[in-house]
Amino acid sequence: MSNINAFIAGSTGLVGGNILNTLVHHPAFSQVSAFARRRLRQESPKLSTIPADPATTQDTAKWPSLMPSPAPQPSIFFSALGTTRAQAGGVDKQRAIDYDLNLALAKAAKESGVTTYVLVSTAGANPSGYGAYPKMKGELEEAVKALGFDHTVILRPGLIVGSREDSRPAEFAIRKVAGFAGCVSNSLKDFWAQDAEVIARAAVHAGELCVEGKHDKGVWVLGGSDIVRLGRTEWKVQEQK
Repeated sequence: MSNINAFIAGSTGLVGGNILNTLVHHPAFSQVSAFARRRLRQESPKLSTIPADPATTQDTAKWPSLMPSPAPQPSIFFSALGTTRAQAGGVDKQRAIDYDLNLALAKAAKESGVTTYVLVSTAGANPSGYGAYPKMKGELEEAVKALGFDHTVILRPGLIVGSREDSRPAEFAIRKVAGFAGCVSNSLKDFWAQDAEVIARAAVHAGELCVEGKHDKGVWVLGGSDIVRLGRTEWKVQEQK
């Protein structure tokens, strides 16, 4: 199927940036709309930002009201939106983005007629968990499931391997270890860490399969092995066709 419309939130992050790059180069997607607070580095005739001029609308709380309604069909909404407690300035401010804004955008997408929603979550997400971050992610997953999209795809990657613009010293050494292991053999890292590009391709491929009716309706949760299968193995086969 071609002429799929994509909406994405979190397009300037590590995984989100890779999703955006994958979408603008994917022949099945005819239009890509990215929620953004600043102009994007990518340029493509099929790419537009919401709002049209990010410099004039810095208030992300207004984003849900800018979701086109009805959305052009068929459409997929991708969310890789998230921040860290340090970047946000506290747990409450982090939750305002990772949970509140994510959920508000998901609700806006559902109300606009989007039938496939793809969320990049995290391994260990659990609404009953003890850690603040996995608990919040688990709560978001449950809230999104309750919206009743025809297809809800949830990716739960392990450690995300890739170069970040922001500095996260606590993860740096582990990411270097994962990167080195991947240079030796992907099998040494794929079960605990996945490349951002592979995660992005898995998200796009899973969403495409749902829109094309090649996967059952309902909730589809992808763990690390599923992400690697869709984002590397099946992706390579698809590229060779």
